[in-house]
Amino acid sequence: MSVTVFTNARVVDPSRGLDETGTVIVDGDRIAAAGAAAQNQGYPEGATVVDCGGRAILPGLVDSRVFIGEPGAEHRETIASAGRAAAAGGVTSVIMMPDTSPVIDDVALVEFVLRAAQETSPINIFPAAAVTKGLAGREISEFGLLRDAGAVVLTEGRHTIANASVMRRALTYARDMGMVIAHSTQDADLSSSGVMNEGLLASWLGLSGIPREAEAIPLSRDLMLAALTGSRYHAAEISAAMSAAAIKRSKEEGSLVTAGISINNLCLNENDVGEYRTFFRLSPPLRAEEDRLAMVEAVKDGTIDTVHSAHDPQDVDTKRLPFSEAAVGAIGLETLLAAALRLYHSGDVPLLRIVEVLSTAPARLFGLPGGTLKPGAPADLILVDLDAPWIVREENILSLSKNTAFEGARMQGQVLQTMVAGRTVFTT
Repeated sequence: MSVTVFTNARVVDPSRGLDETGTVIVDGDRIAAAGAAAQNQGYPEGATVVDCGGRAILPGLVDSRVFIGEPGAEHRETIASAGRAAAAGGVTSVIMMPDTSPVIDDVALVEFVLRAAQETSPINIFPAAAVTKGLAGREISEFGLLRDAGAVVLTEGRHTIANASVMRRALTYARDMGMVIAHSTQDADLSSSGVMNEGLLASWLGLSGIPREAEAIPLSRDLMLAALTGSRYHAAEISAAMSAAAIKRSKEEGSLVTAGISINNLCLNENDVGEYRTFFRLSPPLRAEEDRLAMVEAVKDGTIDTVHSAHDPQDVDTKRLPFSEAAVGAIGLETLLAAALRLYHSGDVPLLRIVEVLSTAPARLFGLPGGTLKPGAPADLILVDLDAPWIVREENILSLSKNTAFEGARMQGQVLQTMVAGRTVFTT
């Protein structure tokens, strides 16, 4: 087995509370040692030694909300192209949403994703399974069979279960199966005609708005049902201050709830919509700046547990339309880390916490390998220059779709090398 030694590195490992100068030793597909103590360990003759020059070694990112076109919409994104884009962004594991055609709601589709990922993707891709058959919100899927086939979480993807009785049964069944339900909450009636955050800006632009209550009302229902059933519930992506307050209250009451947020809602606000820029038509919509600031605080204080890319590739024909007709979603695998590092450079969130919500916490919550630099863990890690400047340009995007919400953005922090199970899958 080959041995790679990263010396003179800033080793950041939230799983052990480490942020220190040290060495990381990779032996085969595992981490042999990581941290200041590893500097004094010997390593075999013939090992590849990389002087990091003070650059950071982080556990590979674990992106818990990624939409991929395959099967059914391979022109937007394939499992292979998503894997390449993820590797370039420092993402070593993703959870793939079930919103495909056909929907990932049976064992055969779970097995297809796992097989295709093993054959074509340079990174780890874990399938999520639909809570209800066909994402229709009526008949519950076979959770136990899906879990045994390899599904790591249950979710309705872009959809919200409207029927409270169905949601209660799903939470009870998931609890008995030892699984987490990750649910995106958007009240269909309150948000059906809306295309951006409800407020003064939407009125100025002449666009119909989506109120914060469209998210908070079904979220509150879910939190009550999670408390009632004693289930593990993950609010897939919140965007409003009132939602964060509900999550915090539910946690304080002892419920087994967690919450995630899209990097878009953490770094952007409704003003970015500007002159009807369709790459900023997202779900949840970009909220007011006061909501964004509340989200940053919620990440910092632990109310929000995970940050994800919400990578949702859309082709040119569905985005170059009037704002109200454009498809919803943006890609994000390649910009997830750099966008999150804005909060580190601004002094809003410590680096250790940023790495925790991007890697360690999602791996722990969904029972995935990775998210740590502990000895014996899989050697899924990234070498990052935290200060390197770069600009997001369409011609450099590896995803098949180019609908990034950060087009032309100036970033600070670049992935230099990505390693999965001890194998380098990306390097600059």
